[in-house]
Amino acid sequence: MNTYIGIDLGTSSAKFLLVDESGNILSSHTEQYAVRYPQSGWSEQDPRDWFAAADRGMPLLLKGFNGKDVRGISFGGQMHGLVVLDKNDNVIRPCILWNDGRTEKQTAYLNEAVGKDKLSAYTANIAFAGFTAPKLLWLKENEPDNFNAIAKIMLPKDYLCYLFTGEHATDYSDAAGTLLLDVENMRWSGDMLRLCGINKSVLPRLCKSYEKVGVLNGNLARRWGLGDGVTVAAGAGDNAAAAVGTGTVSEGACSISLGTSGTVFIARDKFATDGQNALHSFCHANGKWHLMGCILSAASCNGWWMNVLGAEDFTAEQSGPSSGGVYFMPYLMGERSPHNDVNAKGAFIGLRPDTTRGQMTRAVLEGVAFALRDCVEAAKRSGAKISSARICGGGAKSVIWRQIIADVLNIPVEIPATVEGPAYGAAMLAMVACGVFGSVEEAAEKLVRVAGTVSPSPQSVRDYDTKYTVYKRLYPALKGVFADM
Repeated sequence: MNTYIGIDLGTSSAKFLLVDESGNILSSHTEQYAVRYPQSGWSEQDPRDWFAAADRGMPLLLKGFNGKDVRGISFGGQMHGLVVLDKNDNVIRPCILWNDGRTEKQTAYLNEAVGKDKLSAYTANIAFAGFTAPKLLWLKENEPDNFNAIAKIMLPKDYLCYLFTGEHATDYSDAAGTLLLDVENMRWSGDMLRLCGINKSVLPRLCKSYEKVGVLNGNLARRWGLGDGVTVAAGAGDNAAAAVGTGTVSEGACSISLGTSGTVFIARDKFATDGQNALHSFCHANGKWHLMGCILSAASCNGWWMNVLGAEDFTAEQSGPSSGGVYFMPYLMGERSPHNDVNAKGAFIGLRPDTTRGQMTRAVLEGVAFALRDCVEAAKRSGAKISSARICGGGAKSVIWRQIIADVLNIPVEIPATVEGPAYGAAMLAMVACGVFGSVEEAAEKLVRVAGTVSPSPQSVRDYDTKYTVYKRLYPALKGVFADM
């Protein structure tokens, strides 16, 4: 029986899946690692922790299975992180993560001094603080010795792929999030490289997500109990991989991810932008394109709130019937889409003496849903027609949250039979690389199934429409206050 491994290199953990050619998940395993916050708004990680997690996790994933049956491995990975290597391929400094907000100055320079119109022409996107290019400018200004030592720039999953294969490569979906890629023409942007003061030689080779990068290092294969010649495919950024794992690959198909961050992902057969650059225009893992709105805090808001409460039973805490007029602004790490504001802050609004713990919990869930609606509204203004969405991520396991999102967005929300979006999508990409399927679309058609659908409740839709009209006024009212805090 041939099997395939999908690895989801997330922000706080790596998830490993063992999948057969029929799409059945045979085994899963998760390894945790630390995120470091050296200063307020900063977020870093030691890339060596990712390999240590893989080194621990792979044998445990394969326990009870024949590792010699594994034919391919691929990745879905946290996007935008800056991994820099020296001439000996050693890590120069900790990776600056996607949710790091230190680049406010550099982001403003790109958007204002260079200009949003030029950036959009070069890359199809404007600068956001979490993107890779502003981080390079920050490094150049604040750590010149480290900047000058750069021999190779990598993204998180690609560094892991390098350790697996010895190849410096990335895929188009992940590269699109660097602000260094000409997304429309799928090539590195010479204009952006000149702006950032980097040579094309320091960038990895561009590959399709389902393209074979190399084979698994023989020493690692033996250590983990795998055979020789295991194909390693390039993989995709976590959102594109999740879209593959949920079958969001055809024109206009939409998926919503409720992970640490939250995304609204809309597949496109042809290149397009939203016109206002409120959304990202990126390459998709199927060789085409997509529009995406990203909110920086989604399920992490729920996790934060449960920690504040000291609660362990998430389901019990989420059972409250109403937020009672309480609003939650989910900007714990600033916000990306559509506001692009590193200074945005989380906030409860509308508290009264009789406000209950359950109402505040409900407000957290609703606040994330409203932020996702901000992204959906931006997509609609660009002409996108969203009639339904498939949902994945840890937050998607909440029955209550799924219903809230269906009601807030007023669309049916489909639950895939497998909700392990990025890791499952990565395993599918490995199958395509190994020739099991002729295309990503064929893999999605054969493997992805819908287990159920959550339909919006007409009364709740009306109630949330009213509440959303208030919610969307809160950020403009507080934007100036956030900047002064």
